[in-house]
Amino acid sequence: MHPIIREKIPETARIAARRRVIRLGVFGSATGDRFDPAASDVDFVVEFELMTPVEHAAAYFGLAGDLAGLFCRAVDLVELSAIRNPIFRESVEETCRDVYAVA
Repeated sequence: MHPIIREKIPETARIAARRRVIRLGVFGSATGDRFDPAASDVDFVVEFELMTPVEHAAAYFGLAGDLAGLFCRAVDLVELSAIRNPIFRESVEETCRDVYAVA
């Protein structure tokens, strides 16, 4: 995991807890050596607790905005339950590193 991500895990965890996240992981270039601190976005995969559609939308967009602000860069936020492409899902699962999980 790139140091840019690792050094902000405590604040990331606080944001995730506030946004009712069950599990949040980083995947893609930020977990390997392809991450470019000057240009790369950060890819996150998220699982939320059960909530109403309105609450879910607020949690999703709030989390995306909070993470973009924290890392000062674009963030791609993908819900694991929404991944239908098996090749993409496999790629996410292979490179995913948890940064927050409810115990």
